Amino acid sequence: MTLLYTEVEEELRAAVRDLLADRCSPSAVLGRVESGVESGTPYDAELWKTLTRDIGVGGLLVPEELGGAASGAGGASAREAAVVLEELGRAVAPVPFLASAVLATQALLSAWGTAGGDAGGVVAGELLGRLASGEATAALAVPFAASPYAPPAPAVALGEDGTVTGTVGGVIGAEIADVLLVPVRLTRGTALCAVEASPAAALGGAAGGAVGGAVRGPVRVTPATSLDLTRPVATVSFASAPARVVATAGGPETPWVREALLRGAGLLASEQLGIAEWCLATTVAYVRERRQFARPVGSFQAVKHRLADLWLEIAGARAAARNAAARLAEAPIAGDIAGDIAVAVAVTQAHCGAVAVHAAEECVQLHGGIGMTWEHPAHLYLKRAKADQIALGTPGDHREALAGPADLPAPV
Repeated sequence: MTLLYTEVEEELRAAVRDLLADRCSPSAVLGRVESGVESGTPYDAELWKTLTRDIGVGGLLVPEELGGAASGAGGASAREAAVVLEELGRAVAPVPFLASAVLATQALLSAWGTAGGDAGGVVAGELLGRLASGEATAALAVPFAASPYAPPAPAVALGEDGTVTGTVGGVIGAEIADVLLVPVRLTRGTALCAVEASPAAALGGAAGGAVGGAVRGPVRVTPATSLDLTRPVATVSFASAPARVVATAGGPETPWVREALLRGAGLLASEQLGIAEWCLATTVAYVRERRQFARPVGSFQAVKHRLADLWLEIAGARAAARNAAARLAEAPIAGDIAGDIAVAVAVTQAHCGAVAVHAAEECVQLHGGIGMTWEHPAHLYLKRAKADQIALGTPGDHREALAGPADLPAPV
């Protein structure tokens, strides 16, 4: 295993970075955030279409046999998805890549891998093909703050008539999702269901908006107050919504959700790495230009030391994030996460979240007065970093999870 970027990964990075530089500059993101608060359309649907249909990021984790790009050593894997997340983190891009191409896709892959050729496996395969082609976008109806070590019990019930009823809060990507993957409770056991929902109302802004939400037949998506304005959360309500069963489990556990959250946590570290790298690079460029007492601010020893310490933290975060991505790439597509892979995920999330927040805080502080304003994009990175830190398990959750696999005493 090597943590260095391959030529294919660098080419993918260049394609994504060029697109984001052209379509997702800091000023463009700021403008979309300001307009999105009023219109209820925070996501850039056109940018997302270009990423999925022209570059193919939606199918990086989907097997070739289902129309995706993942295929052994020669195809895409978690490493390529991590590279995309790095670039999206650098741009705080308002696209649902994490929600659709990572979390929802991983839940479907887990269901597809265990269901085999039964009806649920067929549904999962069909949905994965739609996601890989860019035809559809999906969201996993689980709170973004859910810990992979203790996934929440399903809050939605599946009726005998094949419809689901219930409410889930804190969901990311629901506003733009064509398909909602919903963990549900059964009389005996649990299931993962797919609910079709057209996002036209949410994207158009006419039927929804930030106040009333978007009503899509028996599905209602109500935006909630979100710290990260580039990745909003919503409450999703189902009122006898028709659903297709993707997978079932005999006990109270939801294995597909746990696997999706754990793999998502491992890849989220790459987004946190991208945030930290942008904050460091932008701050270094600023203190070289900004002058006080007839000399650049960056020439003062105290500033140099702060930036040098931050560089070392980010170097460690890069190693941890790359290790997690490489370990996940080696794991079976639908295999249980355990052993060294689980350790790598827990280590990277315990470390990278704090590094991203620290980098964003230093970016705001070392920019001085301009860093405190709404006009500068630094606040977007600080909000994204903090929201990511408490998503998919807090650093404390991951440190506690390390106690068993690493044979260390648990935190008191």
